[in-house]
Amino acid sequence: MRKSIKSLAVIAGLALSATSLAACGSDNATGTAENTKKVETTDISGKLAGAGASSQKSAVEAWKAGFADVAKNVEVTYDPTGSGAGVTTFLQGGVAFAGTDEALSSEEIDKSAAVCKDSKAINLPVYVSPVVVAFNLEGIKTLNMKPETIAKIFRGEITKWNDPAIVADNKDAKLPDSKIVAIHRADQSGTTENFTDYLHSAAPTAWPDDPSKDWPVAGGESGDKTAGVVDNLKKTQGAIGYIDASQAGDFGTAALQAGDGFVEYSAEAAAKIVESAKVEDGREKNDLALNLNRTPDDPEAYPLVLVSYYAVCPQYKDANTAKLVKAWVNYVVSADGQQKAAEAAGSAPLGGEITKKITTALDAIK
Repeated sequence: MRKSIKSLAVIAGLALSATSLAACGSDNATGTAENTKKVETTDISGKLAGAGASSQKSAVEAWKAGFADVAKNVEVTYDPTGSGAGVTTFLQGGVAFAGTDEALSSEEIDKSAAVCKDSKAINLPVYVSPVVVAFNLEGIKTLNMKPETIAKIFRGEITKWNDPAIVADNKDAKLPDSKIVAIHRADQSGTTENFTDYLHSAAPTAWPDDPSKDWPVAGGESGDKTAGVVDNLKKTQGAIGYIDASQAGDFGTAALQAGDGFVEYSAEAAAKIVESAKVEDGREKNDLALNLNRTPDDPEAYPLVLVSYYAVCPQYKDANTAKLVKAWVNYVVSADGQQKAAEAAGSAPLGGEITKKITTALDAIK
């Protein structure tokens, strides 16, 4: 049975508690989920603005509430405009940090030199979540779907719910002879980039397009930001779309191919993918963009995962902004911050190894 967001939060919380007690010594980007560095907030005040990934919306609200308890003189605002719009606003100097479900590209990093003092922006992971392939199909809560099947649905090549490719992996399901309405993001989206990266990596013949924040296939239905896709899913019987797991609600969801079987989404299954991730080659010092394996052999590892980042400057033109960014992100990646995100959004906790690297990067911000 598909796990509810409440049960996801419990799993993530247990994982966070358990791993925070374990020792770490792995070369992987992730390991134990602890952050022993205390956030110093007593001497800071001011306003801090961010914008970007709508996938982080629920987590950010929880983080803001928790941060307010330890930084009473700081006001944090975050506009969930989508990854593309948030990065654009950051690169124009409109906000101090951007939330993005895909690490900044080398071109975007070069552009950041205009807003970062004597430096270029870096990517810091803050939020890990499954992306679900969600559908509105009366009486059906879960379906096994191979990546080739999903790719053909979103390309408009599979158009009926009782198509032989879907039936073959769901012999006990009563699939209707009805139209599939595939819904994609209308805006530039890191969720789209993660979804298309999964399809291109796991089913390159069926999905030859490179990963992209922009939807690469002409036609089809669309929704603006996560909320728009969710709204269209709710009102359209037979619809299917891709959304952050925190918004899965009562939709049916696809179990994805992993190893020789199919795995349903959960915080625990998402964490398995991130545990094996490595920092991308060629990144600058303290840039922690991760390389994810979309075709795991582990049958319990959910392959469609997004790692959402904060794009921040190593040096800010204003010293107080630097202090606010450091305090905010230190809280977000702390054990308390990650636990609150798990409770609010069903996210998976960051591991201890990557958290240590994040705090090292934060220490260097000035």
